[in-house]
Amino acid sequence: MSKRWDLFVSPVWYWGRWFLLGFLALRLVFWLTAFPNPDEAYYWLWGQRPGFSYYDHPPFHAWVQGAFGAALGRSLFVLRLPNVVSSGILGFTFYHICRYLYGDPGGNPGGNPGGDPARDRFWLVMLLGVASPLYFWYLGLAWHDHWLVTFAVVSSFLFVRYVDRSVEHPGQGSGWDLYGAAFFLGLAGLCKYNAVFVGLGFLALILVDQRRRQVLRDRRLYLALGLLALVLSPILIWNIQNDFFSFRFYRDRTAGGGFTLNLIQPLVFLALCGLILGPIQSWSIGRLVRQGGRTSIARKSCYPALALWVFGLSTAAFTALSTVSVALFYWNILAYPLLFPLLTDQFYRPPWPHLARPRQLATAQGLGLVVSAVLVVYYTLIPLGTFFGAVDPDGAALFGWPQVAQAVTAQAEELENPLLLTTDYRSASALAYTLNNPNVLAISGRLDQFDFWYDAPALEGRDAVLLGNTWHPICPTHRAMFDRVDPATTVEVRRFGRLLQTYEIVRGYGFRAGPEGYPLSPDYPLAFTSDGEQCLPEE
Repeated sequence: MSKRWDLFVSPVWYWGRWFLLGFLALRLVFWLTAFPNPDEAYYWLWGQRPGFSYYDHPPFHAWVQGAFGAALGRSLFVLRLPNVVSSGILGFTFYHICRYLYGDPGGNPGGNPGGDPARDRFWLVMLLGVASPLYFWYLGLAWHDHWLVTFAVVSSFLFVRYVDRSVEHPGQGSGWDLYGAAFFLGLAGLCKYNAVFVGLGFLALILVDQRRRQVLRDRRLYLALGLLALVLSPILIWNIQNDFFSFRFYRDRTAGGGFTLNLIQPLVFLALCGLILGPIQSWSIGRLVRQGGRTSIARKSCYPALALWVFGLSTAAFTALSTVSVALFYWNILAYPLLFPLLTDQFYRPPWPHLARPRQLATAQGLGLVVSAVLVVYYTLIPLGTFFGAVDPDGAALFGWPQVAQAVTAQAEELENPLLLTTDYRSASALAYTLNNPNVLAISGRLDQFDFWYDAPALEGRDAVLLGNTWHPICPTHRAMFDRVDPATTVEVRRFGRLLQTYEIVRGYGFRAGPEGYPLSPDYPLAFTSDGEQCLPEE
């Protein structure tokens, strides 16, 4: 194999290697040292209690966490090992996308006497991707997003290959590509529901171009749709079993509190999307859109059209939603990854050693490294806002759990077969992970997965240790769910001498669990707030 095909014999790698190694070092520090974000612990806990699906999200990530935990045990390394796997698959797919788009269709390295343009474009994709705070953050956390992005990109690439071949040679598109696209789109849907925008992108791609509509006559397309439905069926099964609560949750979440038109919020949403994606990356997308999506790819392909359809449909939908309800920047995470290979046009100018717009690319790397370093400090050392007097309960929830777990265990030792309860899903998840005990339960005003694990007959009459904090306090209503309670003890969590959070621990005797499905009932006494952040005012 000649050196020109060696992945690391690339002037782009040589130019950006220290940036890439810096991002890798930050990622490793985070993966190996940061205590689980409360949602990471929450999803880990799902994996210890397997199900067809879950209230908050579809099940794939939980299944993976359960499998890895069963095989390798519980550790930070194991918790985030799936991220390493998905990152490898994503990088491998981008490499093949760049080779498909920018390699010589005739099989030669092609086009650039100074090197291999497909390989160099791959390294530009890596530089743009890792420097995006959105993807450094969300592909690094053991959440659903890293699998979602990976499967969406794999599915899209396979679908592009199928459509391109079908247009060039009608009826001869690869069935394996088509079925693979359906299978991986189904897996993306098993990660998060916003995978629907990839499917809508596929549909739009076919319908708007007469040459592509011929694939609608391919009977294999409908077999692929059946495969997609089969892969997604666990979500439907869970919802049928649980009165469609998951679908209702997302309907209510997007519906908000009613129709209230707000024309400023879309600007805020788009500004946040642009900043967190990265200013240079957003600038590059703007240039691509102004150019009508025209790029210097080496073959005729529907890839640019699909990338722009997914970007446009997702961004337009959430921008429209933000005018009347809540839309969070990370919901739009699928809008951008397919664009990255196309954005390399803004920085790639053969022959080497010249790099187009090196200052902009270096700025993207510098900004990305600074933001990534701040995130790593936030998760591993201390929430930086603490030094400025800011109250950050999300940041505080990352620290002190060995100390808190020790105090809870000490209280529980004096009880026989006690329940371990907390006032919020975050603290219940973190405590469960710390103790390696999947039976910790949250009782709160927020509807969450714990409410579907609530087994009233098994809980009735048992003694318990109840943990609360200043963010989600132990209220008189909590105490009233016991026959009696002991006086509370407190645990203060400090970092570098600064108080982050105060926890309260009470022992309760004779838990009154109520009827079956109590937390889902309007009569549930804790249902007075949506998130349990305040106690019911005393009359």
